[in-house]
Amino acid sequence: MHKVDSIGVGDRTPKDRRGLDVLRDPLLNRGTAFTDADRDAYGLRGLLPAHVHTQKEQADRFLSTFRKLTDPLDKFVALNALHDRNEDLFFSILVDHIDEMQPLVYTPVVGLACQKFGQVFQRPRGMFISIKDRGNIANVLRNWPYDAGIIVVTDGERILGLGDLGAHGMGIPVGKLSLYTACAGIHPRLCLPVTLDVGCNNDAVRNDPFYVGLRQKRVTGQEYDDFVEEFMTAAQEVFPGVVIQFEDFANHNAFRLLEKYRGRIASFNDDIQGTAAVALAGLFSALRITSEPLTDQRIVFLGAGEAATGIADLIASAMVAQGMTLEAARKTCWLVDSKGLVVKSRTDLAHHKLNYAHEHAPVADLLGAVKALKPTAIIGVSAVGGTFTKEVLEEMARFNKRPIVFALSNPTSQAECTAEEAYRHTGGRALFACGSPFDPVTLNGQTFVPRQGNNSYIFPGIGLGAIASKTKVISDEMFMKSAHTLAQLVTEADLAQGSLYPALPRIREVSAQIAAATAGAAYESGIAGRIAAASALPDIEKLMYEPHQRA
Repeated sequence: MHKVDSIGVGDRTPKDRRGLDVLRDPLLNRGTAFTDADRDAYGLRGLLPAHVHTQKEQADRFLSTFRKLTDPLDKFVALNALHDRNEDLFFSILVDHIDEMQPLVYTPVVGLACQKFGQVFQRPRGMFISIKDRGNIANVLRNWPYDAGIIVVTDGERILGLGDLGAHGMGIPVGKLSLYTACAGIHPRLCLPVTLDVGCNNDAVRNDPFYVGLRQKRVTGQEYDDFVEEFMTAAQEVFPGVVIQFEDFANHNAFRLLEKYRGRIASFNDDIQGTAAVALAGLFSALRITSEPLTDQRIVFLGAGEAATGIADLIASAMVAQGMTLEAARKTCWLVDSKGLVVKSRTDLAHHKLNYAHEHAPVADLLGAVKALKPTAIIGVSAVGGTFTKEVLEEMARFNKRPIVFALSNPTSQAECTAEEAYRHTGGRALFACGSPFDPVTLNGQTFVPRQGNNSYIFPGIGLGAIASKTKVISDEMFMKSAHTLAQLVTEADLAQGSLYPALPRIREVSAQIAAATAGAAYESGIAGRIAAASALPDIEKLMYEPHQRA
């Protein structure tokens, strides 16, 4: 068997694993690609048909049937089944066809898969830790048969824009970690998806006869906090130094959990920090086209939750780095929530909105805010589809030569506008980024290629850099570095066609560059756990898992 040079992983097939044990473990199984020598060495002779296929032949066979499927959920199930039987083959297909496969293993199709999770469930992946495991979580985690370098954990309360899906939200950590491997080469053996099952408040989900989780209302308050604390402590005990990414926690838990743990554990919240970095990178790219300084921008956010305030915080930090005071920088960012413009006179504001509650007369809606504030950019993170209306887009185009329009909500049904709407209603002048994939748009003889402001440009590289440097915490500077790095990788040819992000097939290059930049930031700030630097790009690239089998 071949060796894997990725972090902390040696021989792919331990010598004590033989026969059907090898074929039934997706991390070890290569199916009909096992060579004759491997078949003899691992007791596989007679358990496989005689012909030895190349991995490419296996991929071609899978794709020949896969591409005949027309329903996206059927395609998700087929990919999931492949993931469950042959991880090298799954990831080689994901890497080679990332444009085609990413929307299926992650957004937007993963949202539908979570909604139908109980119906399409085939075999468990990751760990389901329930409130009934209190007092025993460390022992539960020891049931995981591998090491863990990174955990993506959710409690399922705010899955994408779909709300509380409880244990059916497990599709998100699984999909996210697939991208850590495909996009940044973190070995799948180091990736652990976790769902913290504390119940579900969505009656339709909880009462579904196929629901896989606890059939009770959510545990809250001190009991919830103690449960999360036990998990975080146990994860560090069982997997020392493991990186933990919080995913799809509701606002009332997301901010406070991030603040509680970010200073003591290498942890981050991708909905807050990853979204912020990818949005800031898109803004940097847009400003390369307009030739305007960041400090001259005025941004209105539709949405006032994790994503909006996370983006606003990072934009403000970037403005401070360019000479503004923090107070002045914050005043360039405005929030619009379900009750209208967030202003200082409102008495109903949650704590996380207060930094962006400015002096202004009340404004009822987004269109009113755009007319009153005349922003240079609107950023949609509301998870409410169609809210960037024709009137809003036309108003943006009225006073901006190149209006910046980021419709970042996903899945597609929740997108604030489509790419075609953004370009058409601004006369082709919008600098557009999206949260869900849209096809190129031709308008007045020019073809625009919109690209997703997808967190997968950021979080895989952050994770790889954190593991490579063994960082003690994940700092704001690491996210700032990742935003600058991503923007620098956008070419002039990309910008000429309206693309504010690199082409997705470059994602492993992008992730390696971000990992090197963020690992370097960890060393420079003294938070790296490794004594010797491993932040040079060639060092990072040597650590990346390669799913393509050697001939």
